[in-house]
Amino acid sequence: MLEALNLGIPTAPDDFRSGFVGIVGRPNVGKSTLMNGLVGQKVAIVSPIAQTTRNRLRGILTRDDAQIVFVDTPGIHKPHHELGKVLVANARMAIHSADLLLFVVDGSVEAGGGDRFVAEWLAQAPVPVVLGLNKIDLQTDPTVEESYAALAADRGWPIVRFSALQGEGTEDLLQALIDRLPPGPFYYPPELVTDRPERFIMGELIREQILLHARDEIPHSVAVEIDRVEETPKITRVLATIHIERASQKAILIGKGGSMLKAIGTAAREQIQKLIDGKVYLELYVKLQPKWRRSPARLADLGYRIEED
Repeated sequence: MLEALNLGIPTAPDDFRSGFVGIVGRPNVGKSTLMNGLVGQKVAIVSPIAQTTRNRLRGILTRDDAQIVFVDTPGIHKPHHELGKVLVANARMAIHSADLLLFVVDGSVEAGGGDRFVAEWLAQAPVPVVLGLNKIDLQTDPTVEESYAALAADRGWPIVRFSALQGEGTEDLLQALIDRLPPGPFYYPPELVTDRPERFIMGELIREQILLHARDEIPHSVAVEIDRVEETPKITRVLATIHIERASQKAILIGKGGSMLKAIGTAAREQIQKLIDGKVYLELYVKLQPKWRRSPARLADLGYRIEED
């Protein structure tokens, strides 16, 4: 585990609990929505598109009795290109560097082969596992839970039911996690909610709006690079490049008369203003980068690399 950072962090009381909780599961089961809800602030982007999360992202919750460092991970899936391999490798790294694992599943549908694959993977982990049954607000067939109950019983995992979107059951989930964390120090200052820099979050907020506005036309062959951030007392100017793989995608992203790019920029600017609590000028460029997801060097340039602890 990380040593407590020497940043004026207070000394924890004797009964204080802390640790790193890896949030793992298949794509699109609500991991990022859950972390945002538990932390109480948007630190991870969300969309209906599977594999939205690409980087390990830490969300930090500090209470009087505990500090939980949630590690949101890319959804575990079969990779089809170099980017996919990096994402799965980072999810594996998170599993081996956590104090506790939260296995999030979609509780509105029965356990499938993908869930069983992840379960077998987690069964080898040297730390406790809690199975989180998400989306109970969408559950229409109570017997669905039986498939997860059997999966958990075979491995001795406790089950907690909740809805990340509605907030139902999340307090019970938090308590279940804290009860299984070891006594420990503050790892981060109590006021911190993530360890990622603002530039990273800005890029993710732009990518989120691309997925939301052009999700039927633009798959995951898009990356965002923050080129420059200029801060003045009155406004923050952000220049960013959107990288795509095909010329047809560039035309779609720009849209007729620049309409699509304008809509993406307006929505992203509103989100960035919430992040920095100030006025933002956002300028977006679209650049063609053929097969960037298959190039290890280009992936590294764009910030996609296996993250060592």
